[in-house]
Amino acid sequence: MAKDAPPRWDRKMQQRLARGEAAALSELYDRFAPLVHSQAHRMLDDESAADLVTREVFGYVWENPDAYDPKQGSMRSWVARLTHRQSVRRLRAAEPSPFARGEDGEHGRGENTAARQELEERVLRATAAARADYIVASMPAPLRAALELAYIQRRDYRQTAADLGVTADEARRRLRLGLQLLATAGARPLEGFEPPGYGRML
Repeated sequence: MAKDAPPRWDRKMQQRLARGEAAALSELYDRFAPLVHSQAHRMLDDESAADLVTREVFGYVWENPDAYDPKQGSMRSWVARLTHRQSVRRLRAAEPSPFARGEDGEHGRGENTAARQELEERVLRATAAARADYIVASMPAPLRAALELAYIQRRDYRQTAADLGVTADEARRRLRLGLQLLATAGARPLEGFEPPGYGRML
């Protein structure tokens, strides 16, 4: 099998969607809807907008299954990219135009530039957060479980080790690897936030 060949499930799913199998769309939705909705919600901070993006993403997949290029990665990563793209569009569309805000002249242009910069910063923060969510969802289950205990349940590494039934050294290793993976997201929302006791782990 070629190195960049997609998993068999991805290939079969694309074929089924191309044949117009409604059951395939239902299966795809069951598998990826939580990821799509959580990523959209993280970016938009709006439940209704996240619902709408979820519908739009799966509508696009249903109508354009051939747009998936296996050489660009898994179907999961493709769906995540579609979600990101559509969420960014909604973020930018929600920003009122300078005319709608009644801005004109040099002062208005300055305010408009500041508003655009603020929007772009929000997009960048949302993108990093969404990528972090995707990395957590995609990482090996042992690393994800350790991070969820540390970040969500606020366990220190000794409690994490006990909960997972592993040694303290293994818990530290899993947390360190998980955090290293998250660092690749440029996950700015996680800056300054460490699991309890993490500073004593290194």
